[in-house]
Amino acid sequence: NGKYQSDPTELEAGLTEFVEAWYKQRRGEEAPKIEQTSVQTIKEKVQYFESKDYVQTIGVCNSCQSNVALGIIVAKSGYGKTHALKKYATMPRVIYIEGTETMNCKDIIRRIENKIGMQRSYGSIDERTEKIIEFFNINEGYLLIMDEADKLINKYTQKKIELLRSISDSAKVGLVLAGEPMLESLLKTYDARFANRMDFYYKLKGLSTQEVKDYLEGYDIEAAAMDEFIIRAQNTQTGCFRLLDRTLNNVIRILKDSGQTKVTSKVISQASNMMML
Repeated sequence: NGKYQSDPTELEAGLTEFVEAWYKQRRGEEAPKIEQTSVQTIKEKVQYFESKDYVQTIGVCNSCQSNVALGIIVAKSGYGKTHALKKYATMPRVIYIEGTETMNCKDIIRRIENKIGMQRSYGSIDERTEKIIEFFNINEGYLLIMDEADKLINKYTQKKIELLRSISDSAKVGLVLAGEPMLESLLKTYDARFANRMDFYYKLKGLSTQEVKDYLEGYDIEAAAMDEFIIRAQNTQTGCFRLLDRTLNNVIRILKDSGQTKVTSKVISQASNMMML
């Protein structure tokens, strides 16, 4: 997957020495001269880049977990919201659930039960909810993250979001709702009581020009190619962190396959041919 940061210099030297020894000992003849070539390495991509959006997202989660508070995080698709939330979800006592349009209340209850290791029960939704609330009140310090929460609310049903409000009202558990920017207006329209109780709010703003350059630090990039990277991160139509990251993935792949190290406009153009823009 291109994630293994290896330096084959010593390995190649060892293999060369072995081949030479084999020729001498096994065949009694001189080994052919093997030319040593310098290995040009390409910097591995940063897995978790601490942009302002990343730091603020982690901060909201931490504040909600520490203070048993409610928070809302909204961002356009591709801004890195889910990436940051999943990173925080690796922390102890954090439950991460991704919402879908097809989810019902039983699905949400079952996912929470699975995450906290509770044996699945077959009572009513109300009974199972009470057991979950009791668990959180006994085992304090949990945070529940509901990503893609905007998919749980529409004009036909608000029961799923009301279920989360019920848990938050009665249990000692922090709650973060995250989703597209429409989540804010959906909450205000269909569950104003929930919206009014939010303690923390953050809307991701996207990468700044300096953050793009910091993310790409360590790569040999010509000026025109850097301008293209910035456009892909910031343009108002499709620009986002995800597009920048996908482009960099393909650029690294092309550089490794071709033995190059410099990122040029031509390389980015080749990378674009591998993508649906």
